[in-house]
Amino acid sequence: MSPLKLIVFDLDYTLWPFWVDTHVRGPFKIRNDQVVDGSGQKIKFYPEVPAILESLKSKGYILGIASRTEWPEGARKLLLLFGWSEYFTHQEIYPGRKTTNFKKIKDASGVQYSDMLFFDDEVRNITDLTAIGVKSILVRDGVNMKMVEEAIKSFK
Repeated sequence: MSPLKLIVFDLDYTLWPFWVDTHVRGPFKIRNDQVVDGSGQKIKFYPEVPAILESLKSKGYILGIASRTEWPEGARKLLLLFGWSEYFTHQEIYPGRKTTNFKKIKDASGVQYSDMLFFDDEVRNITDLTAIGVKSILVRDGVNMKMVEEAIKSFK
């Protein structure tokens, strides 16, 4: 089996518990050290995400985002405000199929599909990516450290 080089995450219901294009609204800003939306609602993410990103980056994995949101600008702004943009070398965020996101990631990174790991909450995306050779993990209730560690172990 080939070595794991690149780990890609979906955003909505994978890194944070909402759809950015329907459940929150801009403008996003930081108030009292918290990210809030235009209505003043605190924007939350799944609790283990910062530690997961830090751990994966420190172990030398290339990280990417593949999101099919209808509001790419909002998603990018949240990544920036959460301080996560620095972790993701590849950010493919736009409506469409995940296979398009992954083709662009593959072309830009030079990493083959068989050397990628993907986390997403939608079965259709898992099915599409598994079909082209990306090891894909279905996420329920957001990613957590145990899930990521088990996926990496099962990759080897």
